[in-house]
Amino acid sequence: MIAAIVNAVVVVLGGLLGLRLGGRLREEHTRTIMSGLGICTMVIGITSAIETSNILIVIVCLVAGTILGEVLKIEHRLDGIGDWLKAKVLKSNSSSFTEGFVAASLLFCVGSMAIMGSFDAGLRGDYHTIYAKSALDCVASVTFSATMGVGVLFSGASVLLYQGALTLLASVVEPFLSDPVVREMSAVGGVLLIGTGMNIVGLTKEKIKVGNMLPSMFLPVLWFAVANLVQAA
Repeated sequence: MIAAIVNAVVVVLGGLLGLRLGGRLREEHTRTIMSGLGICTMVIGITSAIETSNILIVIVCLVAGTILGEVLKIEHRLDGIGDWLKAKVLKSNSSSFTEGFVAASLLFCVGSMAIMGSFDAGLRGDYHTIYAKSALDCVASVTFSATMGVGVLFSGASVLLYQGALTLLASVVEPFLSDPVVREMSAVGGVLLIGTGMNIVGLTKEKIKVGNMLPSMFLPVLWFAVANLVQAA
């Protein structure tokens, strides 16, 4: 759990620094920085997505996972958490709070570094990957909070819960996480990051419900499990 705690604390500290800097930015500067962050998020997503060895896996998992996410209304629930924090904890009327919380949570939790770093920490006590991710998250947290506000700080809680759970479950799920599985999970996660970046930049008329796509990221585990059963039959 120490790795998840460190990552979460670093996100909060970076967010606090970003809030101090954000007050000095003009509105036009904020918009430009936001566009840059959105583009960088899409680039990160593209880099992960193109690593797939079978685009069919990405497509099938994305479709099936999105259907599951729509049924579970994950995006609505994430927004609800953000709205609750805004209303109950901060008593803030800022419309960007929930957007910052959800966007930052997705950015910090989606990706192979979050998955494999947590498993390395849980199985081997190896914190190098998470510490490297923490450094990257710190920089991102500074820039995101400077432009999207205090909601970004609360994404630290998402990091703690998500990566902490992965660390604790590491010994249970390790047998299912071969290199091909992790690669495809990262590829699907990359598609989600592309959608997140598009939302930040505002490239679409309606917001892409990236939260509802989250189950897609874990479906490659099921894909390969079924494929192995078919081959063994």
